[in-house]
Amino acid sequence: MVRYQFNGSGIPEQPGHAVPRLSYIAKDQFSTEWNSELHTHSCAELFFILDGHGYFRTLYEEFPISVQDLLIVNANVPHTEISSMKSPLQYIVLGIVGLEAASSEEGYAMLHIYNGWTELNSCVDLMLQESSKTLPGHEDVCRCLLEVVLIQLGRQQDLSFSGESPGPRASKECEFIRRYIDNHFKEDLTLDHLAKLAHLNKYYLSHSFRREFGTSPINYLISRRVDESRFLLQKTDHPLSLIAEILGFSSLSYFSQCFRRVEGISPTEYRKQVRHQS
Repeated sequence: MVRYQFNGSGIPEQPGHAVPRLSYIAKDQFSTEWNSELHTHSCAELFFILDGHGYFRTLYEEFPISVQDLLIVNANVPHTEISSMKSPLQYIVLGIVGLEAASSEEGYAMLHIYNGWTELNSCVDLMLQESSKTLPGHEDVCRCLLEVVLIQLGRQQDLSFSGESPGPRASKECEFIRRYIDNHFKEDLTLDHLAKLAHLNKYYLSHSFRREFGTSPINYLISRRVDESRFLLQKTDHPLSLIAEILGFSSLSYFSQCFRRVEGISPTEYRKQVRHQS
């Protein structure tokens, strides 16, 4: 692990208002010495997954993570990362004092960055470079870059931090199910299973979810999988059958059917179009 600590000197504080401050930045890659036991930190952490696959574990659940995923963990929330042995996890983590993700009652959130990943990655990479050189003013540079990162993250859908004005809140049960789907969409999920998690009748859950979000839980699940499949079709050479398996589709034909329904073309045609344009 490469890790740099910040003392926070020269950062203005406003009375009664905690300004997000960078406490540390670290870059890590899985090794046999990696400690995967649940632990906590006194500040929030932002994980930028650069490469590999694995799982993120909390007291409540465990869900898969991979490249271009962002994890936000509030202070004092037990968590750990578990890496695949075949595809080692690599990430950059920012420790931030005075920051809290307002999008998760459990104290953590995960989202996949489809747009703006290159810019975010450039910012955190430059923060690492500045930290390693320790030239005069490097902490000020990193503080400014942190502001840019938080602004860019604030543009992502369904992500807000404390101090911001969140939009209208959905019902607690529907919001829980939506977050659960966001974290577990690669797994075998059914309406019965989701209803059991929410302690609701499945028909009531489907109606309430549609009223809150304009779509059914299963259609929302399909849309999350199709979103991820676009990324895999663009960035990897995985065969369609493997992509269908990774994303939890019961068969290749069902994956193709769902993709065509959302995109209007087949996965194969989509891949050809994207690669022709690039």
